[in-house]
Amino acid sequence: MSIVLALLAALFAALTGILAKVGIENVNSNLATAVRTIVVLVMAFIVVIVTKQLGGIETITGKAFLFIVLSGFATGISWLFFFKALAIGDVSKVVPIDKSSVVLTILLSFLVLGEPAAPLVILGGALITIGTFVLIGKNDEKKRFTGSQGFVIYAILGAVFAALTSILAKIGIEEVDSNLATFIRTIVILVFAWVIVWFQGTFKDLKQITQKGYLFLILSGVATGLSWLCYFAALAIGKVSIVAPIDKFSVVLTMVLGIIFLKEKVKKETVIGGIIITAGTILLII
Repeated sequence: MSIVLALLAALFAALTGILAKVGIENVNSNLATAVRTIVVLVMAFIVVIVTKQLGGIETITGKAFLFIVLSGFATGISWLFFFKALAIGDVSKVVPIDKSSVVLTILLSFLVLGEPAAPLVILGGALITIGTFVLIGKNDEKKRFTGSQGFVIYAILGAVFAALTSILAKIGIEEVDSNLATFIRTIVILVFAWVIVWFQGTFKDLKQITQKGYLFLILSGVATGLSWLCYFAALAIGKVSIVAPIDKFSVVLTMVLGIIFLKEKVKKETVIGGIIITAGTILLII
């Protein structure tokens, strides 16, 4: 069941990247993140109410609550870096870098959670790393990061905090309903995102977002909410070193959707990198 949930999470995560790319055109990336988080919180609250888990907050231990909150902070920071990168780079390049967090997640699952370091898991992680670097490609004209290349730095930082998210969440939801944990985490992320927007003063730009922009931001938020609910449900019953890689397969789906719907150019590196990442993901699942 955890594999099915992880695959669904990957599908919705892929849709998130595409919808967000359309929705944040000419919109500050942090403001877009804050708006999307409102949608995710509403979805999480509805699920908690329907499943009658809201009262379970009183039974959460201090340790579990702490790690859930820390997981929320890690996600918030990861989001800010990811959508900043997405605002200035191609989806087909930003998402693969961000999804390379699976390698860090696997390593942390070995070191922190004590999950078995199976040979296929190590090999799969190595392939995903190689595939990611192939997707990043190279620039023969510039050796330093410029305005157009700066997205790589933001995407890498997003990947680091995304890896911490899974580990902290796994520890926090061991004895907590996954939907309730998602709801609590989303509250943390919402506060985090809007504090950033407030200090930057970008909340004033809300009036400048077009109806189309709001539509796609809302749709992106819905896709994110569905992806989270599926992912953390899978994480609650499965191993991090297995669930995380399956979820990160969304990178391949995102690249395909980016080429089809956003008309992004198909490059040799994109195809080769996508194939290598897919092979690595299959090995991890096995």
